[in-house]
Amino acid sequence: MAFLPCKDCISCTPEETVLLGEKIGNILKPGDIVAVKGNLGAGKTVFAKGIAKSLGVREELTSPTYTIISEYKAAVMPFFHMDAYRLSGDDDFRLAGGEELLYGTGVCVVEWPERISLPSSAFYVHIEIMEDGKRLIHYRIPE
Repeated sequence: MAFLPCKDCISCTPEETVLLGEKIGNILKPGDIVAVKGNLGAGKTVFAKGIAKSLGVREELTSPTYTIISEYKAAVMPFFHMDAYRLSGDDDFRLAGGEELLYGTGVCVVEWPERISLPSSAFYVHIEIMEDGKRLIHYRIPE
């Protein structure tokens, strides 16, 4: 699978981060995986809220840090929000039930993707906090 050129975007507010998540969410299809990397407080869950919004999730999205996997009903397709921060690798991810959801009928957003193995076909997003508090969001989406 070929990748479109990487893109960079600067978000000045959480609302702009949600909007970028929505734009990417609008092109997702069942089985897609979005890997979102960034330090604590960078805006990973804010970005995921935009994807959820684009899929028609009506519930309030919260960070899945302690639950590991949160499933949301959406108008378009199921939405799975995962957090690998507390996992110690692929075996933990598999035991938590994450691996079986990756290629299912919904979209999976994975925070802290560097802690587990994900396919190279995933959409990759990296959010950095800039000195002025804005966010530099670098993303790569497959064709």
